[in-house]
Amino acid sequence: MRLSDRCSYGALLSLIVAFGPSPANSYYLPGVLPTSYKEGDKVPLHVNHLTPANSPSDPQVRSVFSFDYYHQAFHFCQPSGGAKQLSESLGSILFGDRIQTSPYELHMRKNETCKAVCREQTYEPRDAKFVNQRIEQNYNLNWLIDGLPAGQLKHDPNDGTNFYSPGFALGAVRDDKPVLNNHYDILIDYHQAGPNQYRVVGILVEPRSLSGSKYINEEEAECGDDSAPIVLSETGDTNVLFTYSVYWRPSATPFATRWDKYLHVYDPKIHWFSLVNSAVIVVFLVTMVTTILIRTLRKDIARYNRLEQFALEDLSGTSLADEGVQEDSGWKLVHGDVFRPPKNPLALAVLIGNGAQLFMMAGFTIAFAMLGFLSPSNRGALGTVMLLLYTLFGFVGGYASSRVYKFFHGEKWKQCFVYTPVALPAVVFGTFFMLNLFVWARQASGAVPFGTMIALVCIWFLISVPLSLVGSWVGFKHQTLDTPVRTNQIPRQIPPTSGYLRPLPSMLLVGVLPFGAIFVELYFIMNSIWFSKVYYMFGFLFVCYGLMIITCAAVTVLMIYFLLCAENYHWQWRAFCTAGASAAYVFAYALLYWVKALSFGSWTSGVLYLGYSALISILFFVLTGKSCPDRGMPSCSTNAFRQVPLVSSHHGCLY
Repeated sequence: MRLSDRCSYGALLSLIVAFGPSPANSYYLPGVLPTSYKEGDKVPLHVNHLTPANSPSDPQVRSVFSFDYYHQAFHFCQPSGGAKQLSESLGSILFGDRIQTSPYELHMRKNETCKAVCREQTYEPRDAKFVNQRIEQNYNLNWLIDGLPAGQLKHDPNDGTNFYSPGFALGAVRDDKPVLNNHYDILIDYHQAGPNQYRVVGILVEPRSLSGSKYINEEEAECGDDSAPIVLSETGDTNVLFTYSVYWRPSATPFATRWDKYLHVYDPKIHWFSLVNSAVIVVFLVTMVTTILIRTLRKDIARYNRLEQFALEDLSGTSLADEGVQEDSGWKLVHGDVFRPPKNPLALAVLIGNGAQLFMMAGFTIAFAMLGFLSPSNRGALGTVMLLLYTLFGFVGGYASSRVYKFFHGEKWKQCFVYTPVALPAVVFGTFFMLNLFVWARQASGAVPFGTMIALVCIWFLISVPLSLVGSWVGFKHQTLDTPVRTNQIPRQIPPTSGYLRPLPSMLLVGVLPFGAIFVELYFIMNSIWFSKVYYMFGFLFVCYGLMIITCAAVTVLMIYFLLCAENYHWQWRAFCTAGASAAYVFAYALLYWVKALSFGSWTSGVLYLGYSALISILFFVLTGKSCPDRGMPSCSTNAFRQVPLVSSHHGCLY
């Protein structure tokens, strides 16, 4: 089966598994049926790509490229007949997983000591230099046994608990020399589920560097001494024999909770502090919005109700001046221009449609993950579901774009129908394709195959684009939203804006608040991406996502209210960019994260990091720009504009 065919099959299988029923009785759904082995049954060990990581002596990550396990420079032993690629989901392939078979032979509850993986491997100087560089960059090996990652035992000094950290070291640096690990002690925890029924519930690997190991036959070897580790020579050939030992350990951990020892939270108080801090900000903002909309505007509306009565009396001969009625001021002066279409309405409508699509995709993905449907045991399920949901919500994007564009009285309907499903995805795909060329040039496993690219384009044009066109047509057929007041024929002159109400200062001032609701979770998400860790705290993420939405809506209402009070009725683009400005802080945080947690040794790693960070920031800008009140109405209060006076003191006409 070709890789492109495996992508489509893997995506469908991942979706069925993710949303299918599970017999697990736990707080999360493992997503896969447990596999029971009898004593002596073969337990397959699969290998994945090598990923950069940090170490206790070097806390920074020094590369962003992952490499195939069977990259020719590593000279790892292959099974007889060659390694076979396993079927993977679309999300797994996009995130760089390259799972293959291995020559390691494990049998349930059968301990084995010092077995040779294959005959001695010869490292030429060129290959030795490549491997030594990967050791200095703290690369980790990634193995999978029964769907569980092989890891190392680590200790958290904050709470005194031990946990399993996925991946184990390719080598180590001793006395300023890179040392290659060529022996692996494999410790496998198993749980007895019934008579002669055993399940794998944990894997630890303790790598060592042994020199002087000798190959005897395919079943046994003579392991060397770890007092003299193996150092690959960069001036001559070096012979290395890979060996391993297997030890089975009984465990009381049931299958349903076997991932608990991998999913460790460093200092959970940070999460709670972040949530409390964000909640306080939200309460403060909502209180301000409530005060403005209920108290201030209610007084104005009550006064305008009296004005309406005075207008009727004026028609019968009573003078308004005699009643001491105040002149209009602030946002009341622009009621005849507030619903004037903005500049470039097509671009704004397209961004709003794509923002609605991203908004729905992100919300449903986080909700499904929080409910346990996207557990870590389903490798790539998160990425697959994100892509499928984004594709299916193309209908929502087209509908939102069309409705907004019709409200703006746009005339370029064909462009709106086409740009909504094509413009932003084309930018994302083009950027992703260009960055993928850098990964491909480094011969890294993270390079997305050409067949997968074709599969993405097919999903895009065969599913997402038609759904968006249908949504746009439905939105176009709906009746245009009625405005509460008539728009003046002659635009009102806007006074000069100064201070914090200018576009750039206002966006920088307000954009920091939505960012403050998510920056702690953003740190853990970036750790999972660049440190190759498992992210699973979707409950915290769901709450942060909700707080971010409320914060975006509140700050937009406040800023647009102040803008209209300054008699500036160009609020549509400002409303979108006010909350979207938090994306600038996301990108700035990515730069700060680079300085503190990453240290790249090549410019290509920097280009890749900056490219993906900029791409994520752009998508975050579009998403948060939509996470505000309805773009079809001003953020102040539609009811307030319904109550503007029938008699305008500036035009002297009856509306």
